[in-house]
Amino acid sequence: MESFILSEWLLQNFGAPGDSPAYHRLYQLICRAILEGHLSAGARLPSSRDLASELGIARNTVLQVYDQLSEEGYVHAGVGRGTYVQDISQDLVDPPAAKSDAPEHAAVHPDSVHDLSRRGRALVSRLGFSNLQSGAFMPGIPDVREFPLKTWSRIQNRLWRSEPWDLMRYAPAGGHGPARQAISDYLGSVRAVRSSAQQVVMTTGIHQGVDVAIRLLCDPGDTVWIEEPAYWGVRNLLLSAGLRLVPIRVDEEGICPGEAEYARPPRLIVVAPSHQYPLGMVMSLARRRMLLDYARQVSCWIIEDDYDSEFRYGSRPLASLQGMDESGRVLYAGSFSKTLCPGLRVGFLVVPEPLADAFADAVAELYREGNMMNQAVLAEFIREGHLAQHIRRVRRRYAERRTCLIDQIHGHFGNTLEIVGGDAGLHLILALPEGVDDTLVVRDGLQQGVVTRALSTYYLERAHARPGLLLGYAGVSPEEIRPAFDALARVIGAYL
Repeated sequence: MESFILSEWLLQNFGAPGDSPAYHRLYQLICRAILEGHLSAGARLPSSRDLASELGIARNTVLQVYDQLSEEGYVHAGVGRGTYVQDISQDLVDPPAAKSDAPEHAAVHPDSVHDLSRRGRALVSRLGFSNLQSGAFMPGIPDVREFPLKTWSRIQNRLWRSEPWDLMRYAPAGGHGPARQAISDYLGSVRAVRSSAQQVVMTTGIHQGVDVAIRLLCDPGDTVWIEEPAYWGVRNLLLSAGLRLVPIRVDEEGICPGEAEYARPPRLIVVAPSHQYPLGMVMSLARRRMLLDYARQVSCWIIEDDYDSEFRYGSRPLASLQGMDESGRVLYAGSFSKTLCPGLRVGFLVVPEPLADAFADAVAELYREGNMMNQAVLAEFIREGHLAQHIRRVRRRYAERRTCLIDQIHGHFGNTLEIVGGDAGLHLILALPEGVDDTLVVRDGLQQGVVTRALSTYYLERAHARPGLLLGYAGVSPEEIRPAFDALARVIGAYL
């Protein structure tokens, strides 16, 4: 196509001014002419003055389009010599044919799970998350209606009025300094965690803390001990990283490795000693000392998942495992998802001092953290004593709801069904008789508008799984608990 024919083609296809800005219309049309082969390599484009006159647009618009086309490699221009189409054929060479056993004309759906990697297929085949995040009896969810909104907003508004430009940028390595200090002070007073502010690395939650820990401390194929059963979220993180998981059974004192496990030291041990998830036992002092001594001897790492130790009813929790560690082998992971609300997305990882800078730098490099305003508000919220006050208030509220749920269980089933782990946390477990398929009970309960989780799904080795239901009570009032459990009891009764 010669340049004067291009002008005519552009006039026919340029469209009305209201369609889109003249710059975009002209740019898209010339690109189309080049890519479809209407303009061959070496063809000269009309001068900017002539094309602007014919299309009735500003010459600067044409010049901007030509400059953009030149930067993208569609055309090349010489001063005083005109603008010419580049030879882009080399950019359009077909890739070499790959050998394949697939049928020659096999159709592949772009969303097919088979297009994923092996790790990707494994991940989506064992999902544990739920889009249901409220109602009876969703476990692990606090009552967000109890969030101290007025106090939080007052602090936040005060910070916004102070021209907080630094809080609107990416976070420095490790996170907001005052938040790291406030968390270090808080953990030292309530959990006996021994740390400086430098050892506190801000995260978006325990998931991210574990993720960065396994990236920095483990290689694919390394062995990791996990509790059996264990929290599905951390378990799937470990599996997705290509680690070899060894499930270690738990008894009434916590994780209980045997001689065979001791003989093959892991690279990493992941435990929740203050409130095992999901069964709820507290790791004994003797078992804690054993675990710390073993980690020191074999030079492995321990991740302490301390997700909800604030909520105990009638007893005080033991000090953190990290606070007992004399050899610097424990990484302490926590968040404010249970104490305040999950949507806040503020967590932390307390790491041994020699690792502190590497972990802070890695979080900044991998995740490009921000969320500085929430961290700054949290620092003030802790410093002014509001967090401790809030926890005391909701602990009393959750204790009432726990009692209400236990009363409902006893009212329907007496002592025929065992209640497990009901003296701490945000949920309890209602054990079911052997032979009952708890996943079917969950399914039927959902049809009645009641949300539960099947205990068996928390086991890596399903053959040894114990049937039961996780019943969360923190996010529902007594007025909601009673009719919801009435409906669930009818479902359970059909399987007994």
